[in-house]
Amino acid sequence: MAHALPALIVVDVQRAFDQWEAAGKRRNNPDAVARIVDLLAAFRASGAPIFHIRHEGTKPSSTFRPESSGYAVKDEAREEDGEPVIVKRVNSAFIGTNLESRLRAGGIATLVICGATTNHCVETTTRMAGNLGFDAALVRDATWTFDRIGPDGDTHSAEDIHAMTLSNLNGEFARIVTAHDVITSLATLRQ
Repeated sequence: MAHALPALIVVDVQRAFDQWEAAGKRRNNPDAVARIVDLLAAFRASGAPIFHIRHEGTKPSSTFRPESSGYAVKDEAREEDGEPVIVKRVNSAFIGTNLESRLRAGGIATLVICGATTNHCVETTTRMAGNLGFDAALVRDATWTFDRIGPDGDTHSAEDIHAMTLSNLNGEFARIVTAHDVITSLATLRQ
């Protein structure tokens, strides 16, 4: 039997990204973590399941290594008692973890995905969620990314990368939604 409420999947909201910003990397969606906080509050109030994903870096230089201060979750997005934390070592939260089996065991069909970064772990997790048959909703204002240099040396803004990622996922792998859309829908499901 399918779970009536969606599950919130919070991807990699870790302090390493604060370190990247402090080192001069530029990001988009400065209010993304505030929207994640809003989503966490709404899911907790409704009793809907929440899964926290952490990235564990394996390269010696990774700011996500478990012994590094960047591995820790940002305080605003910290899990509460009973909310599982699933540790991954690759981009997808489904590879090398028990996320899929936990969702299936819980009868969860709909996933609301947020976190960082839009074009890496969020995108990979969202693509796999869609391919695995979940009804995935990616929250556009609760995820962010950083400027990047392309293979030809071109600079691509975080805003452009974010927009292109959403365009690539839209309709094929996920529905693109806002935090407000999700919170409103959750309130309707609870009535």
